[in-house]
Amino acid sequence: MRDIARILRLVLPWWRNVAGNIAANVLSALFSVLSIAMVVPFLRILFGSERVTEAPSALAMNKESISAWFNYSFSQLIFTYGEQATLVLLCAGVVLAFFFKNLFYYLALWFLAPARAGVVRELRAKLYSHLLILPLSFYSRRKKGDLLARTTSDVQEVEWSILQGFELFFREPVSLVFFLVTLWLISLELSLFVFILLPLAGLIIGRIGRSLRRRSGKAQNLMGQLLSTVEESIAGLRIIKAFNAIPYSIGRFKTLNRSYTRLLIGITRRSDLSAPLSEFLGVIILVGILWFGGRMVLSESVDLGPEVFITYLVIFSQMINPAKNLTTAWYQVQKGSASLDRIGEVLAEQEVITEKPGALPIRDLGEGIRFSGLSFSYGDEPVLQDIDLDIGKGQVVALVGPSGAGKSTLADLLPRFHDRSGGQLLIDGRPIEDYRIDEVRALMGIVSQDTILFNDSVHNNIAFGGSYSREEVSRAARIANAEEFILLMEEGYDTVIGDRGVRLSGGQRQRISIARAVLRNPPLLILDEATSALDTVSERLVQEAIDRILGDRTVVVIAHRLSTIRHADLIVVLEQGRIVERGTHASLMEQEGLYHQLIQLQRFR
Repeated sequence: MRDIARILRLVLPWWRNVAGNIAANVLSALFSVLSIAMVVPFLRILFGSERVTEAPSALAMNKESISAWFNYSFSQLIFTYGEQATLVLLCAGVVLAFFFKNLFYYLALWFLAPARAGVVRELRAKLYSHLLILPLSFYSRRKKGDLLARTTSDVQEVEWSILQGFELFFREPVSLVFFLVTLWLISLELSLFVFILLPLAGLIIGRIGRSLRRRSGKAQNLMGQLLSTVEESIAGLRIIKAFNAIPYSIGRFKTLNRSYTRLLIGITRRSDLSAPLSEFLGVIILVGILWFGGRMVLSESVDLGPEVFITYLVIFSQMINPAKNLTTAWYQVQKGSASLDRIGEVLAEQEVITEKPGALPIRDLGEGIRFSGLSFSYGDEPVLQDIDLDIGKGQVVALVGPSGAGKSTLADLLPRFHDRSGGQLLIDGRPIEDYRIDEVRALMGIVSQDTILFNDSVHNNIAFGGSYSREEVSRAARIANAEEFILLMEEGYDTVIGDRGVRLSGGQRQRISIARAVLRNPPLLILDEATSALDTVSERLVQEAIDRILGDRTVVVIAHRLSTIRHADLIVVLEQGRIVERGTHASLMEQEGLYHQLIQLQRFR
C-alpha cells in the first residue's frame, strides 16, 4: 500500500485526467458485464427453465426483481418478433455493448496518457533541479555514474514499470469489482467458494513480487556502477592507454557486466512468471468452480440452473484476464519501486546551503569582507580553524601554502559553496547568510585551475548564465586575450568547442573562462590557481589578461606559482587550516618563515 500511496502522490496534479480515466473504466466495465448479462434471460427461455412472462413486474433493486424485469423484456421481444429475430437483436445488442466497452477503454487510456508523460517529466525535472542545489560535499561521496543512472535508467524504469502498471491498477480493479458483484448476485454460495481461493493465489503472487523488488534494487545499483566505470574510463582514457591498462579496464567492466546480466536474467524470468502463474492459478480456481458448481447443479436441493451456471462460468472466465493484468501490474510496480526508492534517496538529501526568509539584496561590495574566528569541517574532519582575515574593497589578497592547507576551501566559502562550521563570515559588516544567495554569487567572478566549459559554442560559453550581445561577448574576449584565436576558428564565436572544451588548448580554455568572468563585470574576482597548469607562453597570455581585468576590483588569488603574486596587497600563508603568516612579499621574505621556504623551493626548480 505504501507504494500505491507514493504513486498516487505523483499523479495527484493530474487528478482530472485520473478522474476521467476512472469514469471511462467504470463505463467500460459496465458494458462488459452488460454484454454477458444480456444472454442470461434468453438462455433461461431457450432451455425452458423459465416460463415466458406475459405481465410486467414492478422493478426493485434486488436480484429477483431485476431478473424478472429482464425476463419480461425478452418475453415481449419473443412475442413480438419471434425467437429467431430476438436472437438476432440479442447478438446486435452484444456487439453494441462490446463497441461501447472498447470505446470507453480507449478513452480511459486517452485520459491517462498526459498523466503518465507528465509524471515522468516532472520527476526528471525535479531530480535535475534538486541535483543542482545540493552542496558540493554531496558529490564528494557520490559517483557521477550512479547519479546519471538515477536520472536516466531509474526514471525510465518508473515510466515503463510503475506507470504502465499503474494504468492497469486504474482499469482492472474496476472490471473485477463489476464482475465480482455480478457473480455475487448470481450465486452467493459459489462466490464464497471463489473468495476463499483468491487470497491463496494472492499470497503466492505477493511473495514472488517482494523478491522481485529486492533484485531490481540490486540491478539498478549495478547499473550505476557500470555507468560510473564508463564515465571514469572516458575521463581517464589517456592514463588507461599510457599504462597499458586497456585489458584490465575491459576485464573490470566485463565482471560488472556479467553480474548485471545474471541479475537481469533472474528479474526478467520472475517478471515473466507473473502472467502464466496468474493464469494457471485462475484455471485452478475455474476447475474448482466447475467441480463445486457442478455438484450444485446436479443437486436437487440447490436452486442453480444450468444456464445460470454457464453464465457464471463465462463471467468468471472474463475475470481471468483482468486478474492476470493486475498481477502483471503488481510485479511491474514492485520492480519499478526499487528505482523509485533510489530516486527518493537523492530527493531526500537536504539542501544544506539554504537562504533565510527575508534575505537582503546586495548589489555591490561596499566595505569589504571579514573572516572572524572562522572554522570549517568536512564531517568530523577539521579543514579551517580560527581564521581571522580582513579583505578590504579594492585589495588584492593572495592565499598561499602547501597543498591541503585549505586555500581553495577558504575561497569556496565566499560564494557559499560551503557554509562555515563556526565563527563568522561578514560582507559589508553583515553575516553572509543575511544576503540572498544568488546576489552574493552575482558579486563574484571565478576562474579556477580546473576550467569547466560546456559542449556548446564559444559565444554561449562566455555568455553562460546570462543574455549578452555579440558585441559584449567580443569585448570580454578581447580583454581576456581570447579573440585572436577565436576568430581563427572555423565558425568564430559560433564554433562548438566539444565536451569540456576538448577542442581547445589549456591556455585557450583558461582565457575563455576569464572572458566569462569579465563579462559579468564582478566587483570581486576569485582566481583559484588560474595559471598553474599552463605552459610558459600560455601562462604569460593568461597573466596579461588577469592583470588587465584587475583594475579596482577586490581580488582573491590562490597561487602555487608565487612569482605571480609578488605585488599583492596582502599575502596570507596557510598551513594545516590555520593562518601562520601574513604581509607583503617583502615583509614575509624578511621573516624567513614558511613563505620564504616556499619561494626558495621554487627558485631551485
